[in-house]
Amino acid sequence: MSVKKHVSSNLKEITIGIDDRFDFSLHQLFRDSYIGEVAQGAVFTLDLSRTSYMDSSALGMILLLKDHAEKLSGSVIIKQPNESVAKILEIAQFHRLLKIEN
Repeated sequence: MSVKKHVSSNLKEITIGIDDRFDFSLHQLFRDSYIGEVAQGAVFTLDLSRTSYMDSSALGMILLLKDHAEKLSGSVIIKQPNESVAKILEIAQFHRLLKIEN
């Protein structure tokens, strides 16, 4: 399990990738990946293409990221969730809250 972050040169495009399992064990790493990013209008892309499992604590962490982005007048995009992760997002109706790109 790991959290990888890439920040664009203009500091406004932050990509956070989650490998393998996205659960409470990543809480601090995940928070640390975005909390220091404070550029107004920042777009946080959460790359879930390599995420095989996600639990309800991960949903809560995504909502905290959304709150952080909105404080910066920014947004969150969830990118390429696999079928099982996409199903969890659908059941939680995250498509109503965030942009999800397949």
